[in-house]
Amino acid sequence: MTNHSPLVLHVFPSFEVGGSQRRLVTYLNTSEAQFDHQVYAMDGCYAAGDLIRDFKRADIADGVIPKGSVFKGVSAAKAQLRQIKPDLLICYNWGAIEWALAAGTNIPTVHVQDGFAEDEQTTEKPLRKLMRRFAYRHCKRVIVPSRNLEDIARKSWHIRPKNLTYIPNGIDLKLFSQAADPSLLGQLDITNDQMIVGTIARLKPEKNIGRLIEAFSRVEDDFPAARLVVVGDGVGMAALKMLAERICSEGRVIFTGNISEPERIVPAFDIFALSSDTEQMPISVLEAMAASKPIVSTDVGDVKRMVSETNRTYIADKSADTLARNITALLSDPALASYIGKENRKLAEERYSETSMINAYDKVFSECLSV
Repeated sequence: MTNHSPLVLHVFPSFEVGGSQRRLVTYLNTSEAQFDHQVYAMDGCYAAGDLIRDFKRADIADGVIPKGSVFKGVSAAKAQLRQIKPDLLICYNWGAIEWALAAGTNIPTVHVQDGFAEDEQTTEKPLRKLMRRFAYRHCKRVIVPSRNLEDIARKSWHIRPKNLTYIPNGIDLKLFSQAADPSLLGQLDITNDQMIVGTIARLKPEKNIGRLIEAFSRVEDDFPAARLVVVGDGVGMAALKMLAERICSEGRVIFTGNISEPERIVPAFDIFALSSDTEQMPISVLEAMAASKPIVSTDVGDVKRMVSETNRTYIADKSADTLARNITALLSDPALASYIGKENRKLAEERYSETSMINAYDKVFSECLSV
């Protein structure tokens, strides 16, 4: 046993501010395990690093290993692994598969699968399925945050039960027990008399914020005080703003950009809305539940399992019409919305604590390092 802290290398396709990145931020800022963590982003984006108290980027010789050729990527990853010499490698999602392949049996590896991108939202691509089976068979552990993904990992990738671990996402519930930040609300022209339908998402195609904007356009005339607040940034920002300007009344859709501390705004929502084409266990839904908010969502991933029984009626298909109908139902009945929100908070307290999640990841990392 060496006398230095084990080096854990986390490899992401991008370290932008997204769900899996925010979870690692929480882990790194909270865990007391004696590991030395470094992060490598394959696209050179380290935006989420600003949220980590003691952030350490991996020292990659050429800065960024380009995507495009899996074989070249594996070769480059092998070279970097020889240089960095991590004691444990953690790979996140399909975009980092080159690193799982490069590690093989030489470096203990954990693969974390949070979901699928737009091009696999309905079914896995056959070649990727085969590559996942091959790459992940050497992993000490495959971690999934949803029962849906657990089923896929077992049946599609043939991961053995002893190597498959379900760890639900968890959050600091205390943060969402407070009121929203009045100074932030003032900057965004959000007032107490407004009815806020809010969402938090990276503005990427698979999040389908356009569907939510379309749904809101069908609601706004019946609720003059209603506003749609979109928290997040991404490649789709310009197009989504144009859509909102075209089909919604002026000033009714508010784009905030990234907000690194969502607890500053989520408590101001009356309804949390999710319009994604694909999800597994979105942290944003947990945050809304912790803030005692009802959820209106497309029926994706584990969302229906996550929320309270009283909320499940409002987790339905992937149409703008259904989203609009469910938003209308809850805006029309504030007492019901409040009751559902309180039930969601109770469930979050029972199942989705930050402490349980941190302890589970610590346990997996320690077990994999000791093998």
